[in-house]
Amino acid sequence: MANGHGADGDRESESDGSANGNGDSTAGREAVRVDRVMDGLRAFGANYTEFTRRFATWLGLHSTDAAALVEILYAEDQGAPLSPARLSERVSLSSGATAILLKRLEQAGHIVRTRESADRRVVTLRSSPGIRPRAIEFFGPYAERMAEAMAAYSPQEIQHFENFLGTLRTTMDALLAHEYEGGGPTPPTP
Repeated sequence: MANGHGADGDRESESDGSANGNGDSTAGREAVRVDRVMDGLRAFGANYTEFTRRFATWLGLHSTDAAALVEILYAEDQGAPLSPARLSERVSLSSGATAILLKRLEQAGHIVRTRESADRRVVTLRSSPGIRPRAIEFFGPYAERMAEAMAAYSPQEIQHFENFLGTLRTTMDALLAHEYEGGGPTPPTP
């Protein structure tokens, strides 16, 4: 349903060329290919969520707390540590819920809040020294296997894939900011 083509049964009729009634199956094959790509992206997202859930269990955290911790660690790795407001956006929580979550992570010794900006009102979220080795221990096999899998592709193929994912992300960001801003599309009027 991700691309609007319907259930699996619809895919079968498209793949045998009977979907358009004239035997031309090119459009049907493309629709099936798009469905497979969207299904692969959905499955990857579900697996990533499952890794985060297992990380939570491994650390004895709630899954939302672990997801926030992963975001903090990732942002640090990218050289762009998060503020509480930015974390709130990344984990889709209100500022109040994020404040409570951060208090739990800080009390557990997983994060520290620092004031690194010239503007002392700006809070920066950092992982604690003790959590990074544990995160590396947990996600190390994941990172190694992902690097191995991606090494099978040429730099040009990776660039095409990066461009493709960038386009999908931009499209989804625009949808969330506009058509889905209030929770979803405007319902039809009776």
